[in-house]
Amino acid sequence: MKVCIVSDSHDNRFLLAAAVKDAKEKGAESVIHCGDVVAPTTLRILNPIGLPVHVIHGNNTGDMFSLSRLSHHADSVVQYYGQDAGIELADKKIFMVHYPHYAEAMATTGDWDIVCCGHDHKASVRDIKNIKGSTTLYVNPGTVGGVGAVPTYVMADLDKMEFEICDVPVDDELQINKTPVTKHS
Repeated sequence: MKVCIVSDSHDNRFLLAAAVKDAKEKGAESVIHCGDVVAPTTLRILNPIGLPVHVIHGNNTGDMFSLSRLSHHADSVVQYYGQDAGIELADKKIFMVHYPHYAEAMATTGDWDIVCCGHDHKASVRDIKNIKGSTTLYVNPGTVGGVGAVPTYVMADLDKMEFEICDVPVDDELQINKTPVTKHS
């Protein structure tokens, strides 16, 4: 199973949609969002793409009530968990949290195959030694919203346990700062 892992969209629904569309073209079947959506309406752009979205809030919580309501709407692809979540996809135990220090701590327990986080806008995929004598994979996809960094996401193949940090494809009409390019003749 392939999964698109994102974080820190910060209301940039265009970059979020571009990342998820790109990941779907590469075979993604689900999306993990590690927080800082901010406005819940940002996630509505994902409904037409049709992939299930597992999301938590971050420190920029936005309207948690509306996020909860959005996840319970009949046509919504969104599953909202709150501050953190333990989910299972493709027989992999995945812990989602916004904060890297919390993610690192959870990785050391050895109770999870993968721990995903965001917050610092720094894309990273690495092994963390755990107390059970093995390693847990730590995944931070960076900022899909391009806040202070190039917009990125992680494309994950859970069956092969392969993870790639990908740049969000940005064309002339979709700029990081949301300002369309003026073309001169």
